[in-house]
This record gives sequence, C-alpha cells and structure tokens, in this order.
Amino acid sequence: MLGFTPVEAVAVVAAGFGAGTVNAVVGSGSLITFPTLVALGLPPVTANVSNTIGLVPGSATGAYGYRRELRGLRPVVVRLLSATVLGALAGAALLLAFPESVFEAVVPWLVGAAVVLVLVQPWLGRRTAQRHPDHTAWWLWPAVVVTGMYGAYFGAAQGVLLVGVLGLGLALGLQQVNGVKNVLAGAANLVGAVVFALVAPVDWGAAVLVAVGSVLGGAVGARLARRMPTPVLRGVVVAVGLGALVLLVVR
Repeated sequence: MLGFTPVEAVAVVAAGFGAGTVNAVVGSGSLITFPTLVALGLPPVTANVSNTIGLVPGSATGAYGYRRELRGLRPVVVRLLSATVLGALAGAALLLAFPESVFEAVVPWLVGAAVVLVLVQPWLGRRTAQRHPDHTAWWLWPAVVVTGMYGAYFGAAQGVLLVGVLGLGLALGLQQVNGVKNVLAGAANLVGAVVFALVAPVDWGAAVLVAVGSVLGGAVGARLARRMPTPVLRGVVVAVGLGALVLLVVR
C-alpha cells in the first residue's frame, strides 16, 4: 500500500469530498479523484480501482439524500438495477481483460451525445409526458446495460450519460431522474468495487481516504442538487458534461 504524507492524505480526502459532491449533483467525480491519485504516484490501474471502491460510500449517501424524489419509483429502479448490475459485471470484466485505451476513442462521442440528449430532453420528453412513471421506453433497459458497463469500465461522466438516457426514457422530472441516476451509478460503482477488491491491485489507504471524503461530499451534493431549480440543474449537467468532454479529448 502506498503511504501518504499528512498533506497528501488531506488532498485525497478533499478530492473525495469534491468527487462525492459532484457525483450527487450530476456525476463525473472520478475526473477529480482519479487524476489526484495518479499525481500522487499510484499506477493508473491501481488508481482506477481504488477510486471506484472509495466512491461507493459517497454514492450511497448521495442516493439516500434523494429518497424523497424516489418515493413510488421502486418498480422502475429495481428493473433498471438489473440492467446496471449486468452491464457493470461486463464492464469490470472488460477492464481486467483489456486496456482502457480500447474505449478511449469512443468515450468522447458518448459524452458528447449525452450532453445533446440533456439539452433536447425538454422537447423530446414531451412525447412521453403522459406516461405512467412505471412505464419505460423499450430501449431504456439495454441502454442502461451499456451505461452500467461504461460505469464499471471507465466511469468518467457516467452520470451525464445516465441523465441523458433516463431523461428520455422515463416520464419523470429532472430531479427524479437525478435520484434514479444516483442509485444506478452507485450500483455500477458497487459491482465494480466488489470485483476489483477480489482480483485487482487496490491501494486500500487511498480507497479509505477517498471514501471518507466522498461520504461527506455525497450528503452535501444531494442537498445542494435538490435545491436547484430544474433549469439550473440542467445547466450544471451540461456544463459538467462539456468540461468532461474537453478533458477527455485533450488528455
């Protein structure tokens, strides 16, 4: 396990807090913690898996913070959780079998498409506005399989992808969509974390420090996001998605 100086440990906790906050609001928290761990000396694969494990507790607090918006949506969430778990298992297996560079060319296109979906969702979503919340578009389950695969494999901007597909596939308001997103993204992280803990090189010191920060950040982020007017929240999702897109293209 890589040792951290007190200053480095504080930096990792702070990065975890920032990631937990951003994940609860929109997603893409890994764009904070992953580079921090790499900058402090962890190999990329170790940083990736340690980061995934550390962000799980923050995902749980973020999802719990949205419990009010999730009331009455259990059938929808349970159905989509099965898709997320299946996809995350496949994504974790791919990460262990292939280098991350395999999907690097595709990732920016996925994030860019998600940003467009979030932007146009108010117009396209009117076509499904009269649906019962338990009814989902036929394509949503396989789409969530793909987002779960992506979440366990790479993870950056997973929340933006989920908000994009859920906003079109479910007749729900953006805050409810964000609550469902938090649950599904957390499930993808959890599945990946379990697999990685068993078979991948984990720096448990880094994972614990990220977890401490992410728990606090998830609680703060959920409170912050729930108070945002829908247009503001949509703007934040788009801004974070565009920022993630730029970082993925130039890195």
